[in-house]
Amino acid sequence: MSTVEEARPDSLPQQAEGEIDLMAVAKTLWNGRKTILIATGIAAVLGVLIALLTPKEFTVRTVLVPQMSGGKGSQLSGLASLAGVDLGMAESAELSPIIYPQIVQSVPYMLELMHTPLHFSKVDTVVSYFEYSTEVKKPSVLGVVKKYTIGLPGVLLSALRKAPEELVLPGDMSDKPIAMSKEEFEFKKRFSEKISLTVDKKEGYLTLTVSMPEALAAAEMAQKAQNLLQSYIIAYKVEKSQAELDFIQERYDAAKEEAERQQVEFATLSDQYKDLTSRVPQVELQKVQTRMTIANSVYQQLASQLEQAKIQVKKDTPVFTIVEPVTVPTERSKPSRVKILVIWVFLGGVVGCGLVYGKTYFLSLRKKWEEA
Repeated sequence: MSTVEEARPDSLPQQAEGEIDLMAVAKTLWNGRKTILIATGIAAVLGVLIALLTPKEFTVRTVLVPQMSGGKGSQLSGLASLAGVDLGMAESAELSPIIYPQIVQSVPYMLELMHTPLHFSKVDTVVSYFEYSTEVKKPSVLGVVKKYTIGLPGVLLSALRKAPEELVLPGDMSDKPIAMSKEEFEFKKRFSEKISLTVDKKEGYLTLTVSMPEALAAAEMAQKAQNLLQSYIIAYKVEKSQAELDFIQERYDAAKEEAERQQVEFATLSDQYKDLTSRVPQVELQKVQTRMTIANSVYQQLASQLEQAKIQVKKDTPVFTIVEPVTVPTERSKPSRVKILVIWVFLGGVVGCGLVYGKTYFLSLRKKWEEA
Protein backbone atom coordinates (compact mmCIF):
# COMPACT_ATOMS: atom_id res chain seq x y z
CA MET A 1 0.00 0.00 0.00
CA SER A 2 1.41 3.41 -0.96
CA THR A 3 2.30 5.77 1.86
CA VAL A 4 1.12 8.71 -0.20
CA GLU A 5 -2.42 9.69 0.69
CA GLU A 6 -4.59 10.26 -2.35
CA ALA A 7 -5.89 13.77 -2.82
CA ARG A 8 -9.50 14.08 -1.84
CA PRO A 9 -11.75 17.00 -2.84
CA ASP A 10 -13.18 17.25 0.66
CA SER A 11 -9.93 17.73 2.57
CA LEU A 12 -6.64 19.57 2.31
CA PRO A 13 -4.31 17.39 0.19
CA GLN A 14 -1.32 16.04 2.12
CA GLN A 15 1.46 13.69 1.10
CA ALA A 16 2.39 12.73 4.66
CA GLU A 17 1.88 14.21 8.07
CA GLY A 18 3.09 17.81 7.92
CA GLU A 19 3.84 17.69 4.14
CA ILE A 20 1.77 19.11 1.29
CA ASP A 21 1.20 17.12 -1.90
CA LEU A 22 2.03 19.66 -4.62
CA MET A 23 0.20 17.69 -7.31
CA ALA A 24 -2.93 17.60 -5.17
CA VAL A 25 -2.58 21.35 -4.48
CA ALA A 26 -2.33 22.04 -8.19
CA LYS A 27 -5.32 19.82 -8.88
CA THR A 28 -7.40 21.57 -6.22
CA LEU A 29 -6.50 24.96 -7.68
CA TRP A 30 -7.30 23.75 -11.19
CA ASN A 31 -10.67 22.47 -10.10
CA GLY A 32 -11.39 25.85 -8.51
CA ARG A 33 -9.97 27.88 -11.40
CA LYS A 34 -13.32 29.49 -12.12
CA THR A 35 -13.48 30.98 -8.64
CA ILE A 36 -9.87 32.16 -8.89
CA LEU A 37 -10.46 33.76 -12.32
CA ILE A 38 -13.61 35.53 -11.10
CA ALA A 39 -11.85 36.88 -7.99
CA THR A 40 -8.86 37.95 -10.07
CA GLY A 41 -11.10 39.63 -12.65
CA ILE A 42 -13.03 41.55 -10.00
CA ALA A 43 -9.78 42.63 -8.36
CA ALA A 44 -8.39 43.72 -11.75
CA VAL A 45 -11.47 45.88 -12.38
CA LEU A 46 -11.15 47.44 -8.92
CA GLY A 47 -7.45 48.01 -9.54
CA VAL A 48 -8.15 49.80 -12.82
CA LEU A 49 -10.80 51.99 -11.19
CA ILE A 50 -8.54 52.88 -8.28
CA ALA A 51 -5.62 53.59 -10.63
CA LEU A 52 -7.78 55.91 -12.73
CA LEU A 53 -9.55 57.65 -9.85
CA THR A 54 -6.52 58.18 -7.60
CA PRO A 55 -5.56 61.90 -7.71
CA LYS A 56 -2.35 62.74 -9.52
CA GLU A 57 0.64 63.90 -7.54
CA PHE A 58 3.83 65.58 -8.73
CA THR A 59 7.01 65.49 -6.68
CA VAL A 60 9.88 67.98 -6.79
CA ARG A 61 13.24 67.17 -5.26
CA THR A 62 16.00 69.67 -4.60
CA VAL A 63 19.42 69.06 -3.05
CA LEU A 64 21.45 71.73 -1.25
CA VAL A 65 24.63 71.75 0.79
CA PRO A 66 25.07 74.19 3.72
CA GLN A 67 28.58 75.62 3.62
CA MET A 68 29.96 75.99 7.14
CA SER A 69 31.40 79.40 8.00
CA GLY A 70 33.04 81.10 10.93
CA GLY A 71 36.39 79.37 10.93
CA LYS A 72 37.71 75.90 11.57
CA GLY A 73 35.92 75.53 14.88
CA SER A 74 32.45 75.96 13.46
CA GLN A 75 33.30 73.85 10.43
CA LEU A 76 34.48 71.03 12.68
CA SER A 77 31.36 71.38 14.82
CA GLY A 78 29.08 71.25 11.79
CA LEU A 79 30.79 68.19 10.34
CA ALA A 80 30.77 66.48 13.71
CA SER A 81 27.08 67.17 14.19
CA LEU A 82 26.37 65.64 10.79
CA ALA A 83 28.20 62.52 11.95
CA GLY A 84 26.29 62.50 15.24
CA VAL A 85 29.31 63.44 17.38
CA ASP A 86 29.00 65.97 20.22
CA LEU A 87 32.06 68.15 20.70
CA GLY A 88 30.88 69.58 24.02
CA MET A 89 29.11 72.63 25.34
CA ALA A 90 31.54 75.03 23.75
CA GLU A 91 30.45 73.96 20.29
CA SER A 92 26.86 73.06 21.15
CA ALA A 93 25.70 76.59 20.38
CA GLU A 94 26.06 75.74 16.70
CA LEU A 95 22.76 74.79 15.08
CA SER A 96 23.10 71.12 14.20
CA PRO A 97 21.92 70.04 10.73
CA ILE A 98 20.07 67.22 12.48
CA ILE A 99 17.61 69.92 13.66
CA TYR A 100 16.80 71.04 10.11
CA PRO A 101 13.94 68.52 9.58
CA GLN A 102 12.37 69.83 12.80
CA ILE A 103 12.44 73.33 11.31
CA VAL A 104 10.61 72.09 8.22
CA GLN A 105 7.89 70.48 10.37
CA SER A 106 7.54 73.47 12.71
CA VAL A 107 4.24 75.35 12.88
CA PRO A 108 5.53 78.78 11.68
CA TYR A 109 7.27 77.16 8.70
CA MET A 110 4.20 75.15 7.75
CA LEU A 111 1.82 78.09 8.14
CA GLU A 112 3.91 80.27 5.86
CA LEU A 113 4.05 77.55 3.19
CA MET A 114 0.32 76.83 3.50
CA HIS A 115 -0.49 80.47 2.73
CA THR A 116 2.07 80.92 -0.07
CA PRO A 117 0.39 82.10 -3.32
CA LEU A 118 0.67 79.48 -6.09
CA HIS A 119 -0.57 78.97 -9.63
CA PHE A 120 -3.22 76.29 -10.23
CA SER A 121 -4.78 75.40 -13.57
CA LYS A 122 -8.34 75.63 -12.18
CA VAL A 123 -7.87 79.17 -10.84
CA ASP A 124 -7.25 82.33 -12.87
CA THR A 125 -5.30 84.09 -10.10
CA VAL A 126 -2.71 82.96 -7.60
CA VAL A 127 -4.13 81.30 -4.52
CA SER A 128 -2.61 79.57 -1.50
CA TYR A 129 -2.66 75.80 -1.24
CA PHE A 130 -4.82 76.11 1.87
CA GLU A 131 -7.46 78.11 0.00
CA TYR A 132 -7.21 75.84 -3.02
CA SER A 133 -7.75 72.68 -0.97
CA THR A 134 -10.54 74.05 1.22
CA GLU A 135 -12.45 76.28 -1.21
CA VAL A 136 -11.58 75.43 -4.84
CA LYS A 137 -10.59 71.78 -5.13
CA LYS A 138 -13.44 69.28 -5.15
CA PRO A 139 -12.96 66.03 -3.21
CA SER A 140 -12.06 63.00 -5.33
CA VAL A 141 -14.39 60.02 -5.75
CA LEU A 142 -12.04 57.83 -3.72
CA GLY A 143 -11.88 60.49 -1.03
CA VAL A 144 -15.67 60.59 -0.75
CA VAL A 145 -15.91 56.79 -0.67
CA LYS A 146 -13.19 56.57 1.98
CA LYS A 147 -14.83 59.30 4.05
CA TYR A 148 -18.22 57.59 4.18
CA THR A 149 -16.93 54.02 4.56
CA ILE A 150 -13.72 53.74 6.55
CA GLY A 151 -14.03 57.26 7.92
CA LEU A 152 -17.77 57.09 8.65
CA PRO A 153 -17.29 56.68 12.44
CA GLY A 154 -15.18 59.81 12.49
CA VAL A 155 -17.78 61.72 10.48
CA LEU A 156 -20.51 60.68 12.91
CA LEU A 157 -18.41 61.60 15.95
CA SER A 158 -17.61 65.00 14.43
CA ALA A 159 -21.31 65.62 13.81
CA LEU A 160 -22.23 64.71 17.39
CA ARG A 161 -19.30 66.49 19.00
CA LYS A 162 -19.83 70.11 19.95
CA ALA A 163 -17.94 72.49 17.71
CA PRO A 164 -15.02 74.12 19.59
CA GLU A 165 -15.19 77.84 20.13
CA GLU A 166 -12.76 79.96 18.17
CA LEU A 167 -9.91 81.20 20.33
CA VAL A 168 -9.55 84.99 20.39
CA LEU A 169 -6.29 86.28 21.83
CA PRO A 170 -6.21 89.56 23.78
CA GLY A 171 -5.09 92.49 21.70
CA ASP A 172 -2.75 93.87 24.38
CA MET A 173 -0.41 90.85 24.43
CA SER A 174 3.13 91.80 23.44
CA ASP A 175 4.23 88.27 22.50
CA LYS A 176 1.21 86.36 21.25
CA PRO A 177 1.34 82.57 20.86
CA ILE A 178 0.43 81.06 17.51
CA ALA A 179 -3.30 80.39 17.23
CA MET A 180 -4.59 78.29 14.33
CA SER A 181 -8.16 77.72 13.27
CA LYS A 182 -9.57 74.20 13.28
CA GLU A 183 -9.38 74.09 9.47
CA GLU A 184 -5.73 75.16 9.51
CA PHE A 185 -4.88 72.60 12.20
CA GLU A 186 -6.51 69.72 10.31
CA PHE A 187 -4.98 70.84 7.01
CA LYS A 188 -1.50 71.15 8.54
CA LYS A 189 -1.56 67.48 9.59
CA ARG A 190 -2.20 66.44 5.98
CA PHE A 191 0.10 69.04 4.47
CA SER A 192 3.08 68.03 6.65
CA GLU A 193 3.14 64.67 4.85
CA LYS A 194 3.82 66.43 1.54
CA ILE A 195 6.95 68.27 2.75
CA SER A 196 9.99 66.34 3.92
CA LEU A 197 13.67 67.04 4.51
CA THR A 198 16.33 64.36 4.86
CA VAL A 199 19.89 64.91 6.03
CA ASP A 200 22.70 62.76 4.66
CA LYS A 201 24.98 62.46 7.70
CA LYS A 202 27.83 60.97 5.71
CA GLU A 203 27.95 63.30 2.71
CA GLY A 204 26.53 66.36 4.47
CA TYR A 205 23.81 67.42 2.03
CA LEU A 206 20.10 68.14 2.46
CA THR A 207 17.33 66.74 0.27
CA LEU A 208 14.06 68.67 0.26
CA THR A 209 11.05 66.89 -1.26
CA VAL A 210 7.69 68.50 -2.03
CA SER A 211 4.57 66.82 -3.45
CA MET A 212 1.60 68.70 -4.91
CA PRO A 213 -1.39 67.90 -7.15
CA GLU A 214 -0.01 69.99 -10.06
CA ALA A 215 3.46 70.26 -11.58
CA LEU A 216 3.87 74.07 -11.59
CA ALA A 217 2.45 74.42 -8.07
CA ALA A 218 4.84 71.72 -6.86
CA ALA A 219 7.83 73.59 -8.30
CA GLU A 220 6.67 76.91 -6.85
CA MET A 221 6.09 75.35 -3.43
CA ALA A 222 9.50 73.64 -3.52
CA GLN A 223 11.22 76.93 -4.39
CA LYS A 224 9.43 78.70 -1.56
CA ALA A 225 10.25 75.87 0.84
CA GLN A 226 13.92 76.00 -0.16
CA ASN A 227 14.19 79.78 0.25
CA LEU A 228 12.28 79.70 3.52
CA LEU A 229 14.49 76.93 4.90
CA GLN A 230 17.60 78.96 4.06
CA SER A 231 16.19 82.08 5.72
CA TYR A 232 15.26 80.13 8.88
CA ILE A 233 18.70 78.53 9.13
CA ILE A 234 20.42 81.87 8.54
CA ALA A 235 18.24 83.52 11.20
CA TYR A 236 19.13 80.81 13.72
CA LYS A 237 22.82 80.87 12.85
CA VAL A 238 23.27 84.64 13.12
CA GLU A 239 20.88 85.17 16.05
CA LYS A 240 23.66 85.79 18.60
CA SER A 241 25.88 87.93 16.39
CA GLN A 242 22.85 89.84 15.06
CA ALA A 243 21.76 90.61 18.63
CA GLU A 244 25.26 91.97 19.35
CA LEU A 245 25.15 94.01 16.15
CA ASP A 246 21.77 95.49 17.07
CA PHE A 247 23.04 96.42 20.55
CA ILE A 248 26.21 98.05 19.20
CA GLN A 249 24.19 99.83 16.51
CA GLU A 250 21.91 101.30 19.17
CA ARG A 251 24.84 102.47 21.28
CA TYR A 252 26.60 103.81 18.18
CA ASP A 253 23.59 105.91 17.17
CA ALA A 254 23.35 107.37 20.69
CA ALA A 255 27.12 108.07 20.82
CA LYS A 256 27.04 109.72 17.43
CA GLU A 257 24.18 111.97 18.47
CA GLU A 258 25.98 112.89 21.71
CA ALA A 259 29.27 113.61 19.91
CA GLU A 260 27.55 115.89 17.39
CA ARG A 261 25.71 117.69 20.20
CA GLN A 262 28.95 118.30 22.10
CA GLN A 263 30.63 119.61 18.95
CA VAL A 264 27.80 122.09 18.37
CA GLU A 265 27.88 123.17 22.03
CA PHE A 266 31.67 123.65 21.91
CA ALA A 267 31.49 125.65 18.69
CA THR A 268 28.70 127.84 20.10
CA LEU A 269 30.59 128.62 23.33
CA SER A 270 33.80 129.28 21.39
CA ASP A 271 32.04 131.95 19.37
CA GLN A 272 30.51 133.48 22.50
CA TYR A 273 33.73 133.60 24.56
CA LYS A 274 36.31 134.43 21.87
CA ASP A 275 36.53 138.12 22.85
CA LEU A 276 36.34 137.61 26.60
CA THR A 277 39.47 137.59 28.78
CA SER A 278 37.85 136.31 31.98
CA ARG A 279 39.01 132.93 33.32
CA VAL A 280 35.48 131.67 34.09
CA PRO A 281 34.39 131.41 30.44
CA GLN A 282 37.69 129.72 29.59
CA VAL A 283 37.16 127.07 32.31
CA GLU A 284 33.64 126.46 31.09
CA LEU A 285 34.92 126.13 27.54
CA GLN A 286 37.56 123.60 28.65
CA LYS A 287 34.85 121.47 30.34
CA VAL A 288 32.79 121.43 27.16
CA GLN A 289 35.89 120.56 25.14
CA THR A 290 36.69 117.66 27.49
CA ARG A 291 33.15 116.27 27.16
CA MET A 292 33.42 116.64 23.38
CA THR A 293 36.73 114.77 23.33
CA ILE A 294 35.30 111.91 25.42
CA ALA A 295 32.15 111.75 23.26
CA ASN A 296 34.26 111.64 20.09
CA SER A 297 36.45 108.89 21.57
CA VAL A 298 33.42 106.75 22.51
CA TYR A 299 31.90 107.40 19.09
CA GLN A 300 35.06 106.27 17.30
CA GLN A 301 35.38 103.12 19.42
CA LEU A 302 31.77 102.17 18.80
CA ALA A 303 32.22 102.83 15.07
CA SER A 304 35.09 100.32 15.05
CA GLN A 305 33.07 97.77 17.04
CA LEU A 306 30.11 98.27 14.71
CA GLU A 307 32.21 97.36 11.67
CA GLN A 308 33.56 94.29 13.47
CA ALA A 309 30.03 93.21 14.42
CA LYS A 310 28.90 93.57 10.80
CA ILE A 311 31.82 91.43 9.67
CA GLN A 312 30.97 88.81 12.30
CA VAL A 313 27.36 88.61 11.13
CA LYS A 314 28.60 88.17 7.59
CA LYS A 315 30.97 85.41 8.71
CA ASP A 316 28.25 83.62 10.68
CA THR A 317 25.81 83.71 7.77
CA PRO A 318 25.84 80.26 6.14
CA VAL A 319 26.07 79.89 2.37
CA PHE A 320 24.04 77.23 0.57
CA THR A 321 25.25 75.48 -2.56
CA ILE A 322 22.34 74.28 -4.69
CA VAL A 323 23.41 70.93 -6.10
CA GLU A 324 20.08 70.08 -7.71
CA PRO A 325 17.86 73.11 -8.37
CA VAL A 326 14.08 73.14 -8.41
CA THR A 327 12.63 72.08 -11.76
CA VAL A 328 9.04 71.70 -12.96
CA PRO A 329 8.29 67.94 -13.14
CA THR A 330 7.10 66.55 -16.47
CA GLU A 331 5.78 63.23 -15.14
CA ARG A 332 3.60 62.44 -12.16
CA SER A 333 5.07 60.58 -9.21
CA LYS A 334 1.76 59.09 -8.10
CA PRO A 335 -0.23 57.05 -8.80
CA SER A 336 1.79 54.24 -10.42
CA ARG A 337 -1.10 52.71 -12.29
CA VAL A 338 0.77 49.61 -13.46
CA LYS A 339 1.96 48.93 -9.91
CA ILE A 340 -1.58 49.38 -8.53
CA LEU A 341 -3.01 47.01 -11.15
CA VAL A 342 -0.36 44.36 -10.48
CA ILE A 343 -0.94 44.52 -6.72
CA TRP A 344 -4.71 44.21 -7.07
CA VAL A 345 -4.43 41.31 -9.55
CA PHE A 346 -2.07 39.56 -7.14
CA LEU A 347 -4.43 40.17 -4.22
CA GLY A 348 -7.34 38.90 -6.32
CA GLY A 349 -5.46 35.69 -7.06
CA VAL A 350 -4.61 35.23 -3.39
CA VAL A 351 -8.24 35.81 -2.40
CA GLY A 352 -9.40 33.38 -5.10
CA CYS A 353 -7.03 30.68 -3.85
CA GLY A 354 -8.17 31.37 -0.30
CA LEU A 355 -11.81 30.95 -1.34
CA VAL A 356 -11.05 27.65 -3.05
CA TYR A 357 -9.24 26.21 -0.05
CA GLY A 358 -11.78 27.78 2.32
CA LYS A 359 -14.57 26.01 0.47
CA THR A 360 -12.63 22.72 0.59
CA TYR A 361 -11.97 23.11 4.30
CA PHE A 362 -15.62 23.95 4.96
CA LEU A 363 -16.78 20.86 3.07
CA SER A 364 -14.32 18.77 5.09
CA LEU A 365 -15.69 20.12 8.37
CA ARG A 366 -19.25 19.60 7.20
CA LYS A 367 -18.52 15.96 6.29
CA LYS A 368 -16.88 15.31 9.67
CA TRP A 369 -19.89 16.88 11.38
CA GLU A 370 -22.29 14.64 9.50
CA GLU A 371 -20.18 11.55 10.21
CA ALA A 372 -19.91 12.33 13.92
